[in-house]
This record gives sequence, structure tokens and C-alpha cells, in this order.
Amino acid sequence: MQKTEKIYNTAVEATLEVIGGKWKPVILFHLTFGKKRNNEFKSLIPAITQKMLTQHLRELEEEGVILRISYNQVPPRVEYELTDYGWSLKEILHLMCRWGDSHIERKYEGKATVLNPMLTDVNNS
Repeated sequence: MQKTEKIYNTAVEATLEVIGGKWKPVILFHLTFGKKRNNEFKSLIPAITQKMLTQHLRELEEEGVILRISYNQVPPRVEYELTDYGWSLKEILHLMCRWGDSHIERKYEGKATVLNPMLTDVNNS
């Protein structure tokens, strides 16, 4: 069976196909600061369910954006990190963070809180 050609109206669609959704950009953003374990993601993103975290991590791994590193030890230890391909998203993710900070200030005029203010230091990088 012959594969049909994939057609996009804009390359933004292709980007969102990989990183779109509520949690994938947040997961990827946290990985720009280094390897993370499952429990670290749960601390950094408390509103995400374990099911969604697992699903998104698998999808990002399938796309070649993140690498799952499984250590052969007891208890089992698994870490996630960006691949070289995933690192190519760093600038986009940090720009999204900067834009989000500006949007929060514009929309809420100082009456909104970012729970991880240390991550907004990305504005200075």
C-alpha cells in the first residue's frame, strides 16, 4: 500500500503536531534545564495526571524529541532528556515563556502569579 503525501497548510501545523497541547510544551520547557525523572515532572507540573504525563512522554519519545534513559537497578530508575533534535526547540520554548510573561502582565496587570518564578529568569538569558 502506498503512503499518501502529508499536506500541511503551514509549517506551524507540523510543529504543533509534535509539541502541541496543554502539557507537551511545559514538559519540554522543563527539560531545557536538564534531565528529569517522573517524580520531578509531577512536582514541577502538579496539575498533570500520571496518565497524561506518561502519554505525552511516550509521544515525545516516538517523535524523537526526548530520550528515555532506563537504568538497570532496583528500584527502577528512569530519566528523560532532550535529544539533539529536541534541543532545537529550546529557543521556541523560551520565547513562549517570555511571551507568556508579557501576556500575563498585559492581561492581568500584576494580578496574576507564576508559580515557578525562577523559571522566568529565562527572560534574562
